[in-house]
Amino acid sequence: MSIAKTVGHAPKQNHLLAALPAEIFERLSPHLELIQMPLGKVLYESGGQLQHAYFPTTAIVSLHYIMENGASAEIAGVGNEGVLGVSIFMGGNTTPSRATVQTGGWGYRLKARAMLEEFDRAGPLMRLMLRYTQALMTQMSQTAVCNRHHSVEQQLCRWLLLTLDRLTSNELTMTQELIAGMLGVRREGITEAAGHLQQARIISYRRGHISVIDRSGLEARTCECYNVVRKEFHRLLSDFQNGTGF
Repeated sequence: MSIAKTVGHAPKQNHLLAALPAEIFERLSPHLELIQMPLGKVLYESGGQLQHAYFPTTAIVSLHYIMENGASAEIAGVGNEGVLGVSIFMGGNTTPSRATVQTGGWGYRLKARAMLEEFDRAGPLMRLMLRYTQALMTQMSQTAVCNRHHSVEQQLCRWLLLTLDRLTSNELTMTQELIAGMLGVRREGITEAAGHLQQARIISYRRGHISVIDRSGLEARTCECYNVVRKEFHRLLSDFQNGTGF
């Protein structure tokens, strides 16, 4: 799909693409393909060869680790702040995780070959992608710590806040069953935690739709993990977004 013919969509809605110097962005632009990312779409499977890197703009993608018995849990989320497919330029080209669209929307994909060609120039794109990968690793490790040491309600608050940061509204379309699958907990635990937040008038929940009424209340109830991840992304990427990191 030609970028020039799309309305309401632009690659620079993705923060990583927006942070690239003009020369590099112009070099990559002809290779960026606008794609729809509907809810539930699997962008790549565990162990599969990655053919594209994906830059979400309005979609959010969940990275899941799949157990041998079929059980899974989210290890990280990627929205307009990031890219899917870091194993392409890290040299592995496969990953044990599955990438599934959590919030339907749009994004751009770039063929692995085009990504590698630019990365191998050892210039600004390489430095930006390595910084992003470090931030992604922080999110993954903090998710593991959170799932082990914090309550289901705290985990839910963290997940809601990280999701809100990638959206342009306070409205989420997500069932309790799907959230339970993301966090790797029982649905009853999510029902109870969401009930507490609704009673406190922090969220409103109805038929798979969540409205965050009081974000500050949500932040007060979450654990330290949310701020650790948020601050690390800001620390590693803010200078690039300001044009001073290259």
